[in-house]
Amino acid sequence: MPRYEFRCRACGDTFEVNRPMARAGDPASCPQGHADTVKLLSTVAVTGRGGGGPVGGAPPAPAGGCCGGGGCC
Repeated sequence: MPRYEFRCRACGDTFEVNRPMARAGDPASCPQGHADTVKLLSTVAVTGRGGGGPVGGAPPAPAGGCCGGGGCC
């Protein structure tokens, strides 16, 4: 279930709420009971397993420039 981060405008507390995506826009009261809250924009970091390359085992793309060779621009 997705986790959404909120901040209370009354006390400044930041808290998280777990809820279905269908209810992502619903308001949330802060743990102190205040109703004046705002949903924060959260960033997500996705990391792979490593192992040298994109999904499927293909080798990594060459580095440098817009086409990978560095001399086309």
